[in-house]
Amino acid sequence: MRVGHLIPLTAIAAIAFVAEASAQAMVREQKVISSAGARAMVDACTAWAEHNHMTLAMSVLDWAGNEVESHAMEGAAANSIDTALLKAKSALRWRRPTSEMNKIVRSGQNLAPTFMHDFPQPGALPIMVDGDVIGAMGVSSGDGEKCAQAAIDAVFKK
Repeated sequence: MRVGHLIPLTAIAAIAFVAEASAQAMVREQKVISSAGARAMVDACTAWAEHNHMTLAMSVLDWAGNEVESHAMEGAAANSIDTALLKAKSALRWRRPTSEMNKIVRSGQNLAPTFMHDFPQPGALPIMVDGDVIGAMGVSSGDGEKCAQAAIDAVFKK
């Protein structure tokens, strides 16, 4: 029997451990906003808007940009859902409030949002939970960020 051709059992165990560790490195856990969470955000934003005598539309996206929930209050403008959705997509892509993006574009500091077909108008926020962006909420008003912040606070900061 030749000992030189045998692989020690400890080497096999080490190879198996490395393979398992690298397989774990190929996946990650992702927080997602549930449809119930998105609906609760829309309800909270609607309550904020009613309290402030505003008629708005809202759109909530998940981390990948999929629309989870949208709502237009009765009497909202015909283009308001589209506006809310575009704002939410922009906040999600740039991971910042659209009011910040608006200032950056207007100052000429970064024009990428305009030629990337984003909508850097105030009214949307990324939804952050434990430092992770789990989605975005866009609202069809210049005061939309206040509405979105009220919704985020009501749903995630309890």
